[in-house]
Amino acid sequence: MTPTPPLVVVPANEVTCADLLSIFGTRGQGSRCLCQRYRLRPGEYFAGFAVEERAQRLREQTDCGHAGSGTTSGLVALLDGSAVGWCAVAPRAEYEGLVRNQKVPWKGRAEDRTDPGIWAVTCLFVRAGYRRRGISRALAGAAVGFARESGARALEAYPMTTTNVIDEELHVGTVGVFVAAGLTEVGRPTQRRAVLRIDF
Repeated sequence: MTPTPPLVVVPANEVTCADLLSIFGTRGQGSRCLCQRYRLRPGEYFAGFAVEERAQRLREQTDCGHAGSGTTSGLVALLDGSAVGWCAVAPRAEYEGLVRNQKVPWKGRAEDRTDPGIWAVTCLFVRAGYRRRGISRALAGAAVGFARESGARALEAYPMTTTNVIDEELHVGTVGVFVAAGLTEVGRPTQRRAVLRIDF
């Protein structure tokens, strides 16, 4: 029996930018979004700026390639040394598009959207060819520890409520992935999206 290669999760600034970008591939929604959906500024839309601009923003947000910086907006899963998964985890207020959204995650909730102590996972993306191997679960579990160690008072996630969706929609993860990481459901802003949270 061949042993399973080790899976480790590290802050995104500890990997090269080339390795980070390789996770998203060259086709599909991930390669076009580059984890900028919830970071669009007022008046921005994807067709309005080039994919290279999105890639540059991701480089700046993660500080990839600068292992000693201690500043990043996410985590990377490495399987036998290869970058295979990405998790966006940062203070919720940094996701301008999320703060402006009227339904997810705010419907039925009254709280300060800009509270810097509340962190959020907005994306779990696994490289093509490596899906359904538990990488998303490893990333979600690591995000809990990362947020806690970074001083967060709570961590939220906004997963799909069903797995009967196209792969591109699963960039937010599934309920089961976050329940396994210790989060608890606190809301259902739409039929297909849930709000899960863990308080530290």
